Amino acid sequence: MPEGNEIHRWAERHTAAFAGRPVKVDGPQGRFMDAAVINGRRLARVMAVGKHLGYDFGKDRILHVHLGLQGDFTEGSGPLSAVRGALRLRMWNAAAVKRPAEPGVSKRHSWYSEDDGAGHLAPEKIAWVELRGPMDCSVYTQEMWERLLNRLGPDPLNGDGPEKAIAKIRKSKKPIGALLMDQAVSAGIGNIYRAELLFRAKLNPFTAGNVVEEKLIRSIWKDAGVLMKAGMVDRRIVTTKASDRPQRKGKVLKEEAHYVYRRQGRPCFICGTKILTKVMAGRNLFWCPTCQPIDREEK
Repeated sequence: MPEGNEIHRWAERHTAAFAGRPVKVDGPQGRFMDAAVINGRRLARVMAVGKHLGYDFGKDRILHVHLGLQGDFTEGSGPLSAVRGALRLRMWNAAAVKRPAEPGVSKRHSWYSEDDGAGHLAPEKIAWVELRGPMDCSVYTQEMWERLLNRLGPDPLNGDGPEKAIAKIRKSKKPIGALLMDQAVSAGIGNIYRAELLFRAKLNPFTAGNVVEEKLIRSIWKDAGVLMKAGMVDRRIVTTKASDRPQRKGKVLKEEAHYVYRRQGRPCFICGTKILTKVMAGRNLFWCPTCQPIDREEK
C-alpha cells in the first residue's frame, strides 16, 4: 500500500498538471459513475492527508481516492491512450491531449522499490492520468470530507505537530508497532515507515504505548517528517544512513535501503543479529531483537 510520501507526491504532481483550470473526467468502462458531477469543472487544488487524496472541484464535489493495496496511477502526455485493463477513471487536460506526446515517458508506476522515478514526466508535462484498482474512488460532499479528516490523526507531511498522536499513544496499552499503523493516531505512516522508524529509534515494536516517553515520540515524529519528505522526491523509501550500509558510496542499493523491512533472516547492518518478523496489525512487522531490546516481548 502506498504510504504518505507517495500520496503527497501524487497531490503535488496532479496539482501542477491540472489545478486552476477545467478538467475532463470520465469512467470509460462504467466503473466510475460520478463523472458527470465533476467533468469539465475547474479543479481548485489536490489535497493529501495520510493515505487519502481529495481533488477539490468545488462545494460538495471532492473526488476522494484511496489507493488501497492495489491502486495506482498511470500518467501520460499527448493523446489519450486506448482503454485497457480495469480502468476506473481518467482525468485529462483538453488542450494538452492535443499536443504530441513526450517521447518514452508515459508509463504506469511500478512497485516503489523497483521505480526510482526516472523516466517519468515532469509534472507540468502531464496531459492525462489513469486510475486503476483503488479501494475507493467516489465524489464526497464537504461534510463527508470533514468526517474523514476528523477521524484521521495528524499527518507529518502536512506540518501537523505530534500532540494528538502523543496523547493517544500515552493512553494506550497497545504495542507501539500497532499504534504507529493506526491512521487515527498518525496519518500516512504505513508498514515500511513503521518498521524503519522504530529501528532508528531503537524502540522495540512490542513496547506498550503508555510507557514510551513523550520525548522519544517527538523524536520519532520529527524523523518521520524528514524521511517521508525525502521519499516524495522519487518514491524510493531510503531509511539507512550511508555510514551503516555495507556499500557506503554511490547509489543506494535496493538491498541496503532499509534496516529491517523485508530483511527477515538477514543480519542486521548494525549488530549482525538476524532480523525477525511477526504479523502485527494485519501486516508483517520486522525488527532487530538486539538493537531493539525489551525486557518481555509478547510471544
